[in-house]
Amino acid sequence: MKAELRSLPRTLADLVAQHLVASGRFLDDDPELAYQHARTARRLAARLGGVREAVAITAYLAEHYDEALTEFRAVRRMTGNHEVLAMMADCERALGRPDKALALIKDKHARDLSEPTQIELLIVAAGARRDLGQTAAAVQMLEVPELTKRTRAEWLPRLRYAYADALAEAGRTDDALVWFHRAAGVDGDGVTGAAERAAELEGLEFTDLDDEELDDEDEYPEDEYTGDASDDAEDEPQDVAETDAVDETDEDDAGADGAADHGDGDGVGSGEADEDDAKGTVDAEGGLAEKGRGE
Repeated sequence: MKAELRSLPRTLADLVAQHLVASGRFLDDDPELAYQHARTARRLAARLGGVREAVAITAYLAEHYDEALTEFRAVRRMTGNHEVLAMMADCERALGRPDKALALIKDKHARDLSEPTQIELLIVAAGARRDLGQTAAAVQMLEVPELTKRTRAEWLPRLRYAYADALAEAGRTDDALVWFHRAAGVDGDGVTGAAERAAELEGLEFTDLDDEELDDEDEYPEDEYTGDASDDAEDEPQDVAETDAVDETDEDDAGADGAADHGDGDGVGSGEADEDDAKGTVDAEGGLAEKGRGE
């Protein structure tokens, strides 16, 4: 594209480039706006193949199929790029012309296409067969070795989904369920919706949970909450009776040194503050007060 833009005057080239960049920026979120930017670029530089391709793709995504077809034909003529055949076939199908979509499979350049484009063309052709009521033929078309190929290619989930969908339409529900699961297994982003289709065939429903509706009480029910009980238990004396065995005589006779001796192991200090701490730690029946609950 840069090489093509160099053929234009600098100011015009910059303007065309700005519209092409804007078109690419809005392509996913707003195809119509992307298409309008591409059309403006075409008005300024209609003789550039890259500009015509941008118009063709954005028109296709914005569902302007008639114009997309016209532009795709121009792209093939101007650039010799035949990778657009799959999108052209899909446009024919969208316009209600499945026969013309099937004819593109027999194009003399079809065998020279990249593997992703060949797979996409196959999927579109199978859809055209289904449009003609030839479901069995569609299933047969999709029974290709690539179905079981081990690859992370983006076309694999789509191919498996198309095959499963054709099986479902043919009434082969059990086989369709298997292939929907296989499609979901390689569709990490959930683009095809294969998992939902499998659940639908199994009579299940997906429910979206709103995390904001879950409060702390729902996430950690009081009767199931363990908190840091194990940590507290390690800090507390193991023998409750020994902790509670400080009699009045010891309290009366204990000096500063005696208080220090007890303070390390039993958590008991001196004076009123120590008694308050002990009361906070020991309940009325001489047991440890529960920690980490209801605080």
